[in-house]
Amino acid sequence: MKIATWNINGVKARIENLVAWLKESQPDIVCLQEIKTVDEGFPRADVEALGYNIETHGQKGFNGVAILSKLPFDEVIRGLPGDDEDDQARFIEGVFSVVDAKGRKTALRVVSLYLPNGNPISEDRKFGYKLRWMARLERWAAERLRLEEPLVLAGDYNVIPEKEDARRWQDWVNDALFQPESRQAFRRLLSLGFTESIRSVTDSPEVYTFWDYQAGAWQKNNGIRIDHLLLSPEASNTLRGAVVEKHVRSWEKPSDHVPVAIDLEITVPV
Repeated sequence: MKIATWNINGVKARIENLVAWLKESQPDIVCLQEIKTVDEGFPRADVEALGYNIETHGQKGFNGVAILSKLPFDEVIRGLPGDDEDDQARFIEGVFSVVDAKGRKTALRVVSLYLPNGNPISEDRKFGYKLRWMARLERWAAERLRLEEPLVLAGDYNVIPEKEDARRWQDWVNDALFQPESRQAFRRLLSLGFTESIRSVTDSPEVYTFWDYQAGAWQKNNGIRIDHLLLSPEASNTLRGAVVEKHVRSWEKPSDHVPVAIDLEITVPV
């Protein structure tokens, strides 16, 4: 089973790229971030025509997450618990019935998440919100891990985990994406028992998922790695591969992010 994550940076503006990539890559489940539309504004027809079921948690003009799946949804949960006043659309969880490598039926949980950017770091309503959101995610994830089910937390984390995850890490020392507090929060999440899929298959430098539109970042390969798929132990045990589909950044009217995909030894019930 192929599961991918992609910050699409506006699904209406990138619908042609999305359809082309779905046809080329053939993922089974896709987590999208920054769809930047209300639920009813999602361009469903073009995606449904390819055999995908669609669930969204949208917001007008910014944020917004979605899950596209060739599998039927057993359950959909919108919004990260822990703050009733948080109305930003950054979290959606889908539950699917699957069969693991040993032939046992189980529930697969897949989350599409879009963590707050957090800039400027001088403002609590920005950086403080980011850290509080990450603390809520950590508490939620700890509870979900107790279910002992395959769980995939996929999305744009807006965190550069290590120096080697940026071409020029020095440029990011005053940015929320590379602050010690952000990186420590990411490590705490991993320490719950998650596997970071890309780094579990390669320690190569210059593996990036985002290139800014400015200053020729793509042409200079001045990128950063901020899109991650974290796997519970039950999901990690089935991991067969992980890849950054970098070539998509060279397409016309690209997102500034590219898809990241994993291959799990999980199948659909017959």
